[in-house]
Amino acid sequence: MSRRVRAAAAIAYASPQAMIFRAPEPPVAIPEVALTPFLLARAAARGDKPAFIDAATGRTLTYRAWAERVRGTASGLAARGFGYRDVLAIYSANVLEYAVAFHAASLAGGAVTTINPLYTVDEVRQQLADCGARFLVTMPSCAAKAVEAARLSTVREVFVFGEAEGATPFGSLFDGRDPPVVPIDAREDLVALPYSSGTTGLPKGVMLTHYNLVANILQSAGVLALGESDIVLGVLPFFHIYGMVVVMNLSLHVGATVVIISRFELESCLQAIEKYRVTFAAVVPPIVLALAKNPVVAQYDLSGLRTLLSGAAPLGEAIALTAARRFGCDVRQGYGLTEMSPVTHTARAGGAGQNLSTVGPPLANTEARIVDLTTGAELGANEEGEICVRGPQMMKGYLNRPDATAAMIGADGWLHTGDVGHADEHGRLFVVDRVKELIKYKGLQIAPAELESVLLTHPSVADAAVIPMADEEAGEVPKAFVVLKQQIDPGSLMGYLAERVAPYKKLKCVELVDHIPRSPSGKVLRRVLMQRRD
Repeated sequence: MSRRVRAAAAIAYASPQAMIFRAPEPPVAIPEVALTPFLLARAAARGDKPAFIDAATGRTLTYRAWAERVRGTASGLAARGFGYRDVLAIYSANVLEYAVAFHAASLAGGAVTTINPLYTVDEVRQQLADCGARFLVTMPSCAAKAVEAARLSTVREVFVFGEAEGATPFGSLFDGRDPPVVPIDAREDLVALPYSSGTTGLPKGVMLTHYNLVANILQSAGVLALGESDIVLGVLPFFHIYGMVVVMNLSLHVGATVVIISRFELESCLQAIEKYRVTFAAVVPPIVLALAKNPVVAQYDLSGLRTLLSGAAPLGEAIALTAARRFGCDVRQGYGLTEMSPVTHTARAGGAGQNLSTVGPPLANTEARIVDLTTGAELGANEEGEICVRGPQMMKGYLNRPDATAAMIGADGWLHTGDVGHADEHGRLFVVDRVKELIKYKGLQIAPAELESVLLTHPSVADAAVIPMADEEAGEVPKAFVVLKQQIDPGSLMGYLAERVAPYKKLKCVELVDHIPRSPSGKVLRRVLMQRRD
């Protein structure tokens, strides 16, 4: 398709008459195949090319070694009784063996549920119990919590990357044999089960099939222009859908090398970018902010950086422009959600004059529309409403939650994102607000309902509501409004919650109020509270 025809197609698709916005590129062919064999098929030819490099230690896992370990570990899992439709949980930061554990479980016929390593014992236990995980893989620093959580769940055995008391070394699973062949229905069988709060409520298991992930890998590859020569920054956590698909699995598909960083710390990140000549960095807005404004950045040679892709939360245009000028690289935004595997939109490479505030048009094979927040009527170009999407990367549904699935995906097959925006005459999407209640802390989801439920267990709390509060570094942080039964210091309530949730979910502040505004049905009117939050 010529550039002129593509441009005309994009304008036609985005006309007010069409109502549905599509990619300027033609559709891509998506095979109905299992994810891991799809990725393994190219690994042997890449041989000793590094697939993953641990930035802290320099340890390298080549494509050949990755493929051998995946097969041998899948065999070991099968020998222990792990098989078709079983669930393996990974509770770890980014490590060299993460992609081995993920794909070994997949090749053995199971699905992987990923868990934030900052989660508390109770948070881990709840997720393990909800998905019925059979095995749990963790890292030494999380092993004690993992063992305790597993003891209270369906988990039969805990494995650890390395060694830790009460856990079996993950390496012992490798037996060097090929695993049994497990027939996979790509459209029906799950490969990933990350947890998301959706538009509201507590975290729910998002059922992502092999077809979903293969689709999003091919859709993303078509517009991100990632290739074998790229060195990819692996600072995004692999437990998060963004890091899982766009960094770990997309890189395996195209043959890139991922430089793994277990946690973001600015100088160690800069050292890795300089040392390994990173060309492609998929990050979140707080990292872009640090790279754009921190003076220490000037001490490092980041001239190899070609693309800076920001996602998981909105990035201000001014920060994007500052970063683009500082590094002389392509700065783009993308948009998506866990329920869409995750990418639905991304800005295309544009060079000079590119609008840095847009997340771009939809990916190939993806459709988007904007609907009126009140009536649900379809809107045209430059009309603001709720963003709805659909495509082959759309989740199968929420695990054991048909009610929540029906609330998210309409009878017409459109997924309601809970985000507010508009598409311009070229089909480029601009995200401006959120209908949904999620708080986005450095790209991580915080469900207000979860924090409220913890606060309400305190004997001094009569009622509580949690809302997002703007924060320059984190994007958003949680703030609580609390009605007391008896007098207590707000700082004590903050400490009470901090002991029971992951560190990133801690409250920034507590405001005492006489009542929590609610609708006639009892739903917290967060917009009323947000009007007075500052």
